Amino acid sequence: MLSTLSKYKNRHMVPQLATSFLLAASLLFASAAPRVFAQSFVPAAPEEAGVSSERLARIDAVLEAYVEEERLPGAALVIGRRGHVVYAKAFGYRDREAGEPLEITDLFRIASQTKAVISVGVMILQEQGRLLIDQDLGDFIPEFDSTTVAVETEDGGYEVVPADRKITVRDLLTHMAGVGYGWGPGARAWEEAGIVGWYFADRAEPIADTVERMGSLPMDAQPGEAFVYGYATDILGVVIERASGMPLDEFLRVEILEPLGMVDTHFYVPPEKADRLTVVYSVTDKKGMERAPDPGHMVGQGMYLEGPRKSFSGGAGLVSTPGDYARFLEALRRGGTLDGARILSPKTVQLMTVDHVHDAWQGDGGGFGLGFGVTEEIGWSGLPGSPGAYNWGGAYHSTYWVDPAEELVVSYMTQVIPAQGLDDHQRIRALVYQSLVD
Repeated sequence: MLSTLSKYKNRHMVPQLATSFLLAASLLFASAAPRVFAQSFVPAAPEEAGVSSERLARIDAVLEAYVEEERLPGAALVIGRRGHVVYAKAFGYRDREAGEPLEITDLFRIASQTKAVISVGVMILQEQGRLLIDQDLGDFIPEFDSTTVAVETEDGGYEVVPADRKITVRDLLTHMAGVGYGWGPGARAWEEAGIVGWYFADRAEPIADTVERMGSLPMDAQPGEAFVYGYATDILGVVIERASGMPLDEFLRVEILEPLGMVDTHFYVPPEKADRLTVVYSVTDKKGMERAPDPGHMVGQGMYLEGPRKSFSGGAGLVSTPGDYARFLEALRRGGTLDGARILSPKTVQLMTVDHVHDAWQGDGGGFGLGFGVTEEIGWSGLPGSPGAYNWGGAYHSTYWVDPAEELVVSYMTQVIPAQGLDDHQRIRALVYQSLVD
């Protein structure tokens, strides 16, 4: 039997690696509604957008090496510059064991990249007059009208005290609500309630039922006291349902996904697209790369295909493609509009992409806005960028960023959890910026 690497080489590095970026980029829109084809965010020669084709080719060599060295099973990257797609390629495998090459239109679990989509949904509702982000959370979910906080005690336990004030919608958008992932001082109470970890695809109950139970559990910090990353955006998904009167999946479809031509973004994979869902792998220092357990919890292959399809996780539930997500980012870069569809106003996008947490964000030259990490100083990381850029990523080792100053959007997806010892995100950032020549 051929080894995985031999299969890869015998396929001549798989066809899509030899395909020009123009052909690869056109695949991004192959399954889109007809209106997408005639629109503006489509392939162009890199030089037309101030990008060097020769320098872009360095990305190919680096990602090919990650696959050959079995550090990544596969990866897909879309780069947009000045309103054009200048790079769209996939490397490696959708399924290594089956020898199935990864394609640019394949589906990825994007985990916490879902948070940006939900945050945009909340701001759409503010623009529609259906909520204000400084409203109390209890206005929408009464179970959060009066919350508590777990405070550690000297004996290693904790005591439960009343919250100093009510949680607001803005607290959730900025992760300043004190709501963690059930791993804080009051972890035992969260575990007893059956709510630990960010994975919801296997749950057979609507997300609102899960979130309502959270309201009676002790939070990790007082509202507004600390940046605590956790279930805040899952809670926001329920806020959207209550404020809009629509199920979360339907709201996203009507207000964001269909207007932006994001035809391959779903909470659960439609049966006809099942063969496009990428396999999850684990990369650890001890074992190297191996296929994740199936079904397995959090990293399993099947729940987005064969699960209950009931829990719409606003914090980590969507699957998407690099091209779909790039369209979402491009709409934000343009101030909330793409191809004649406006989902937000420019002033709302501006509000979302400036720092709101200030001293609560520690040490990387940035801050956090309403759903996005934001860059304020570029010297801290040792990598190129621009003040005003915004970004985030997902647990399966995907990442994205928007750099308004450079008119740049980047959507990079893999399916690796955990991803120990990998530095591909940093290399991709360096390689993208070195390709900009104008």
